[in-house]
Amino acid sequence: MKGTIFVKSHIANPDRRSVVAMIGAAAGTLAGLPGASLAASGSARTRTIMSTGDRIPVIGMGSWITFNVGKNRTLRKARTEVLRTFFSHGGGLIDSSPMYGSSEDVIGDGLKRLGTPETLFSATKVWTSGRDAGIAQMDQSQAYWNGRAFDLMQIHNMLDWQTHYQTLTTWKAEGRIGALGITTSHGRRHSDLERALMSKPFDTVQLTYNVLDREAEQRLLPLAAERGIGVIVNRPFQRGGLFDHVSDHALPDWAADIDCSTWAQFFLKFVISHPAVTCAIPATSQVEHMRENMGAALGPLPDQKMRDRMSRYVRDL
Repeated sequence: MKGTIFVKSHIANPDRRSVVAMIGAAAGTLAGLPGASLAASGSARTRTIMSTGDRIPVIGMGSWITFNVGKNRTLRKARTEVLRTFFSHGGGLIDSSPMYGSSEDVIGDGLKRLGTPETLFSATKVWTSGRDAGIAQMDQSQAYWNGRAFDLMQIHNMLDWQTHYQTLTTWKAEGRIGALGITTSHGRRHSDLERALMSKPFDTVQLTYNVLDREAEQRLLPLAAERGIGVIVNRPFQRGGLFDHVSDHALPDWAADIDCSTWAQFFLKFVISHPAVTCAIPATSQVEHMRENMGAALGPLPDQKMRDRMSRYVRDL
């Protein structure tokens, strides 16, 4: 498939009641998710960040470990091909962090080689303590990404989040960032994250969620739906652990009912079929794996009955 269908659209912000109503309706018919779009047969599905109106494809790209290749020219060229494949298959959101070694620099190098696509939705994080240190770090990230204003800046693992929230609120008002988010990972600090989401109007939250780690379904995903917060899912493959878990088992025949031909697509479709999820960000260093991942944005999604069947099947292996 050539070209992308990513669209940045700005719509009037819905109130909370409207968002909850849309999410509730989607729970019954997952094809009707808020912001979902299947403009044409073979087009990648998109969702909307409700507070900003930005519409992004449901499969994005993470960069932890996979893009931390330093100055190695051969590996940088290979990562550029991963980026090329991502965009040619409908990709939009790329997520990184100063925590990820050279990843931001490598992404910026790849975007320079490709020519930064208009479809890019750039997302990185601030990961330090203190106002001045945070500003310096974010300025450095912007330089790595070729001076581009970030579409989304996230407070990484809640580190000194109240301080950075004040800075980023100002930056958003000034147009220096498009959206403001907060993250956690490893399935940790859910209670702290819940309190933060209740206390401030974040545009997005990033958290861990997958077919075996479903804790986020208890409070965080419903809360995000209630407040109209976009949800970005990290570790959809449990850092590769899900593939180890199923390594001796074939994909079930009934996975074809939702157009899954690989385990990667099976795991990703489980994640993005949750009504509150906006985007999943699997990471890969392989072009072929990127093609597999992007295939999860196509075709039907599982309904709740199928989702439960998928979870039981993997859990019982």
